[in-house]
Amino acid sequence: MQIDFHHGVTYVVSRLAGFDAISAEVMAYCAQYVDDATNEGIIHFDNGFVFKRLSSAHKMLNYRNFRQLAQHKVWIPFHFLPGNGGFPLGQGLDQEPIYKLICLPNSYVAQDLLKECIYQRYAPYSLHWLGIALHVYADTWAHQGFAGVNHPVNEAKLILDGVGRPDNQATSRVRQYFHKNKNLMTRIANTVMSETMPIGHGAVLSHPDQPYLKWGYINGLNQVIQRNNAKDFLEAADFMYQWLQRYRLGNVDAVVPRLPSEDKAVIANLLENLRDKRGKVRHQQWLEAIKAGKFSFGASEVKYIPKGKGSWKYDALGTEKERDSGSEIFPYSSQFLASHWKLFHDALEKHRFFVAHELLPRYGISVDC
Repeated sequence: MQIDFHHGVTYVVSRLAGFDAISAEVMAYCAQYVDDATNEGIIHFDNGFVFKRLSSAHKMLNYRNFRQLAQHKVWIPFHFLPGNGGFPLGQGLDQEPIYKLICLPNSYVAQDLLKECIYQRYAPYSLHWLGIALHVYADTWAHQGFAGVNHPVNEAKLILDGVGRPDNQATSRVRQYFHKNKNLMTRIANTVMSETMPIGHGAVLSHPDQPYLKWGYINGLNQVIQRNNAKDFLEAADFMYQWLQRYRLGNVDAVVPRLPSEDKAVIANLLENLRDKRGKVRHQQWLEAIKAGKFSFGASEVKYIPKGKGSWKYDALGTEKERDSGSEIFPYSSQFLASHWKLFHDALEKHRFFVAHELLPRYGISVDC
């Protein structure tokens, strides 16, 4: 998914679930910032204090994609949460490891992640973690069928259109894309369309993330997969709305209502009919719909600035730079410890540790996140 869903839809369903505008903005910012937090390492302050931050994303063609450790530390905990083959806790123990690692929509693993956020709802970074978890949870719909490791299951031998016919034009675009970027991809042989990027959904580029697409592909296991993104994304929004209500109630087992029908219709219409290929353009259209009062919570003005003036990073560190060299000395402010940027990174640390050392081991999955 892209910024239109992770920021725009997250804000909408949070407000619909009863969160105030400030809390909803925090969660929506965190949900999107998972895709924008590309810096990592030690922050050094001018008073001698230090702070360690994690990265939760890197660009698809970054060399780190070809390092197994980087895959586990970024793709698995933040973008391709393993689905344990769709089995609940205690079942599916004899599966082949790759089937346990494949991401599946609304998996029991993903639900347990949100339950833990509810159990930890009084932590100082609770809303920030919930926003991160909502990103991961939503991606289980978009990234279903793919795994955050190098494996043939991620290969796409042929891209299909919405009714299952070969989409030769789309397949050709993907081949051309990989050929054009072969130098950045360490000149790995491009004999099969996706052999160069059998990580996540690299083989089909942004097809899983475009909300309006109906498409398909033949995966590395020779299975024909058909996808209707608008339908999947709407279902994700509905389930997010339900979990947000449970969070407010502090009850992981609460029986809660589905999305209000009128709001659901607006969300469905925007998902299906905002068709610009650029996520940022669609995001702006979502923000305009929110500002125009298209939803039952009323008109609201929302913004998202990932880097530079007005961003959380700027407020915490006073820097406008998008990338850091690692040698910077930042001015320390007494407000730093309570800053949203710092709390976001605290939540990233908590999330990665919980996924790697508590959540996945419960399901018999061992990865180094």
